[in-house]
Amino acid sequence: MRESTLQVVMIGLGEEKFALEAELVREIIDPVPVTRVAGARAFVPSVINVRGNVIPLADLRVRFGMPAAQASVDTRIVVIELKVDSEPVLVGLTADKVYEVTEIVRTDIQQTPRVGMHWRPEFIRFITKWPEEFVIVPNMERILN
Repeated sequence: MRESTLQVVMIGLGEEKFALEAELVREIIDPVPVTRVAGARAFVPSVINVRGNVIPLADLRVRFGMPAAQASVDTRIVVIELKVDSEPVLVGLTADKVYEVTEIVRTDIQQTPRVGMHWRPEFIRFITKWPEEFVIVPNMERILN
């Protein structure tokens, strides 16, 4: 990877496209059975079993105030690793579609506009172009805390 680029995994939620930093992504799996957790936060309502590891499954649609969606043939779970209190933690994210692993050019990075966005600014690291449309690079630590 060149210094002027950032490797990302492009995912879709509804009509929106997001770029997850590839260094966070551990694997992409087909949907698996979920277990609801009583009293869990609305955006992390359940857990899944991934090769013997129980990991929380986050619904970014809830966190972003998007309408719920039924799973489709394109639905995938993207397992990411984040640092929580300096400890690595695995979290599954439901994606309507995973597009590709690609590179975004750092010179295309835009600061988040303070006006007119329907996303909470603290949830967005930055906005970039891919190839001709704007995509959001979310701040996963802030979204999941």
